[in-house]
Amino acid sequence: MIYGYARVSTGHQDINLQVSELEKYGCEKIYQEIVSGKNLDDRKQLQELIDATQEGDTVVFTKLDRFARSVIDARNIAEALHAKGVIMVVLNFQGMKFDLSTPTGKLMLTMFAGFAEFERELMLERQRAGIERAKKAGKYQGRVKKYHSKHAGMAHALELRNTTDKTVKEICDITGVSRSALYREFEKMNS
Repeated sequence: MIYGYARVSTGHQDINLQVSELEKYGCEKIYQEIVSGKNLDDRKQLQELIDATQEGDTVVFTKLDRFARSVIDARNIAEALHAKGVIMVVLNFQGMKFDLSTPTGKLMLTMFAGFAEFERELMLERQRAGIERAKKAGKYQGRVKKYHSKHAGMAHALELRNTTDKTVKEICDITGVSRSALYREFEKMNS
């Protein structure tokens, strides 16, 4: 069986281009997820894909950084697939197959994964520098807080807390305010 894996980090990114490339390659089943690639444990679809594979299957990724953002993760994923007898293909390397049974295959994967990790670190470094410049120029305000005391949902949640016997869970279900945000407001009010 030929499996595909498509991943984007945020809902603002379009996963359909990856899915289209995987379909063109001939993937019979495509696992998709919207999750950051930095933490392997959060990538449930990738884990399901690895679990579903059997000897002789092929797993296709559109780009190396779609399946791993670090050398360690790349090697771990590739080794898990290799141990099951699964072939791994990366499309943006002209459909290169990484054969981890050879020293050359291991070297190539490690080198390309190292470049992907290096690229990500450079991007984060530039981002941090840009934020620092914006802060010094007074243009960076940080992330806008979703909930605050004047937020309609938060105001209603606080009112329900003070006027009813409803539990925090019930209040959050009614108002759509997260539990952590509500508890933060409680802390502010009590300090």
